[in-house]
Amino acid sequence: MKVLKFGGTSVGSIDNLRKVKQIVADQHSEVLVIVSALGGITDLILNMASTAANTKTFSTTQMTEVTTRHMTTIDALVPEALKAETIEKVKKHLSEMEQLIKGVSMVGELTNKTLDRIGGMGEMLSSLIIAAILEARWIDSRALIRTDSNFVKAEVDFDTTDRQIKKEFKHFQGVAVAPGFIASNPEGEPTTLGRGGSDYSAAIYASALDAEALEIWTDVNGFMTADPRVISKAYTIDYLTYAEAMELSHFGAKVIYPPTILPVYRKKIPVSIKNTTDPQAEGTLIGYEKKAGKERLIKGISSISNITLLTLQGAGMVGVTGISMRMFSALASQQVNVILISQASSENSISVAIPSSDSPKAYAALEREFAHEINAGSINGVMAEEELSIVAIVGENMKESAGIAGKLFNTLGKNGINIRAIAQGASELNISWVVKTIDLRKTLNVVHEAFFLTLYKELNLFMIGIGTVGGNFLNQLQQQQQKLFEEQRLKIKLVGVANSKKMYFNRDGIQLDAYREILLEKGQVSGFKEFTENMIALNMFNSVFVDCTASEQLATHYHDILEARISIVAANKVAASSAYSNYRLLKDSAIRNGIKFFFETNVGAGLPVISTIKDLINSGDKIIKIQAVLSGTLNFIFNTLSSEIPLSKAIGMAKDAGYSEPDPRIDLSGKDVVRKLLILAREAGYELEEKQVEVERFIPAELFEGSMDNFWEGVKALDADFEENRARLAAEGKKWRFIATFDKGQAKVSLQVVSNNSPFYELEGSNNIILFTTERYNEYPMLIKGYGAGADVTAAGVFADIIRIANI
Repeated sequence: MKVLKFGGTSVGSIDNLRKVKQIVADQHSEVLVIVSALGGITDLILNMASTAANTKTFSTTQMTEVTTRHMTTIDALVPEALKAETIEKVKKHLSEMEQLIKGVSMVGELTNKTLDRIGGMGEMLSSLIIAAILEARWIDSRALIRTDSNFVKAEVDFDTTDRQIKKEFKHFQGVAVAPGFIASNPEGEPTTLGRGGSDYSAAIYASALDAEALEIWTDVNGFMTADPRVISKAYTIDYLTYAEAMELSHFGAKVIYPPTILPVYRKKIPVSIKNTTDPQAEGTLIGYEKKAGKERLIKGISSISNITLLTLQGAGMVGVTGISMRMFSALASQQVNVILISQASSENSISVAIPSSDSPKAYAALEREFAHEINAGSINGVMAEEELSIVAIVGENMKESAGIAGKLFNTLGKNGINIRAIAQGASELNISWVVKTIDLRKTLNVVHEAFFLTLYKELNLFMIGIGTVGGNFLNQLQQQQQKLFEEQRLKIKLVGVANSKKMYFNRDGIQLDAYREILLEKGQVSGFKEFTENMIALNMFNSVFVDCTASEQLATHYHDILEARISIVAANKVAASSAYSNYRLLKDSAIRNGIKFFFETNVGAGLPVISTIKDLINSGDKIIKIQAVLSGTLNFIFNTLSSEIPLSKAIGMAKDAGYSEPDPRIDLSGKDVVRKLLILAREAGYELEEKQVEVERFIPAELFEGSMDNFWEGVKALDADFEENRARLAAEGKKWRFIATFDKGQAKVSLQVVSNNSPFYELEGSNNIILFTTERYNEYPMLIKGYGAGADVTAAGVFADIIRIANI
């Protein structure tokens, strides 16, 4: 025999009931069907009863709704020959329900005894109707499942119950239907097994009948690795042991009612979780034996919200026997369920996690119990922390597997998740911890990914600046996104974007082929402060902030971003070239928080300059001297000068090609090169400030002031002199190069003349070149050369930094 249990959603609609009928018809053995009330009916009935008690009124509207739901189901699905009989039975129970609730409204009181009698009527009604639909035998669970008289949460008398069920089914054949959730006490008074008790009823029947299997049919495909409403990457677990299923159920996985496991566990009856709307899906099998093979260390993650953490702390607790006993006795006296316990080995403190709904009475009970110690100062008092959640990872393979806890807490720490309390049993089946509810979503996501329950890695990007560099990067990301996912299992998701006017956020991702239109249509007013606050408030895991602006104001927010455990990729040079103390602050913040602060494109666009410096230093080398042409813009200008192209035209061409800043005076002033040299020297391990860099300008200082019109007019006046000098140098086989030098602590940027034996001589177009003289590369310096300007290569450098953060 098989026992099939169908939940409220499975019997909640006419379409689903047709599926139930087909599922039962497809069975090849005797079948006992346990059913819940039609979806939503129990809540409706209990609401009617509660309203009647509180307001002393009877809701005819709700009663009509209950009646209509059942009569409509009978009319649609019950065979014609059984309709009249079924309607008569259902009307009898509906009439009883109406009289009971009217009685409650008259006395204005709803006792647990009456609540049990009323609360189980939904199962009585649904089981009668479904028995008729299936043309099956109807079984009254109240006559078979015996409990004590603890109404609302009755305890089962298994000896009596097993004996009565065996007797009832001794010569049974075919299909039977019984209501779940309900039972009766020795006096024959109706009792219930607690909300979710229909699962429990099914397990009680399966155990008593030594069933070959118990199938729980619901609206999901089985146990998931995590809550799919929070983690889109969660997937169905194909197999769990009884112990794993019990742990996941206890810690919030609502697929199965926790007490359900015990009766079938004793008889080693396999349990299948199946989806009524997708009966072909494999679902989850729960069994006795631990599977051998390459199973994951953890099977799943569960969580419980609305938790309060109560803590007793004080030096007077150390070495004193009976503190824990008194604490738990006080809580038990108020029927407070303790979900998690955490105690310091010093015995200086003990914390318990309880449902927040029990917090007021629990707090009062502990204050009463320890009033003497609190007044004497040996216990500091009862501390209560609200708005918390418990998270648990579960898996039998965690047993004797070293490093699980270390990996777990390292992962949480890197994402800025603070743990309030920790608990782990000696069985090593479960590690539980308490976090702020605001961190719950992030916690679930990072743990799910860290333990490879996720089939791919995900980065969440927040980006300001969608001009030439930013726009090119997003185009590159769109082109490469599918390949990264298929080949590297990396999903890079744009979740926040802003330009100078608007910003837009979407936790689920922003379409890369339509981000400009979405920003225009749905974006809200933008500001650097507002963007930063929104980004931090979203509290997403694996977050990366991408700055493709040149804003000094935006750079002032970097520290807040890093302290929020969000990595930064900056094409913006301002932060890394600001005061050395700020540069060091940002670097230290990233290191301390276990995240990344990358700015490879600050020097050499897409060239691997900074990463090369890191490799040299990390391997024990020391950089002694730096010589470089670092401005692709200036190199382009001096390579473009000719008898046909004077200085002013060459500058205009650099601006039009996108090599220069929008205001080319930034490049011509040497400020951009100074910033790059500062960054190189700092990354090489030297403490250098901008004022320490000597700058020799090749354009008069007055041209850097005033309007752009004045600048262009002034530059044109220099064209003749520059051409005369250029021609002379060309005749001598020499060229101009704007060179940055750092040597023996001295830094300088200047326009220099180089001959044809210089490594800088053949530098074409907008290329950059950097020479590192190190202790190892001394006689022959290390040389890096390539494109040093342009939106495409800079965007590629930004992309490369993001890939480095992904660590693929």
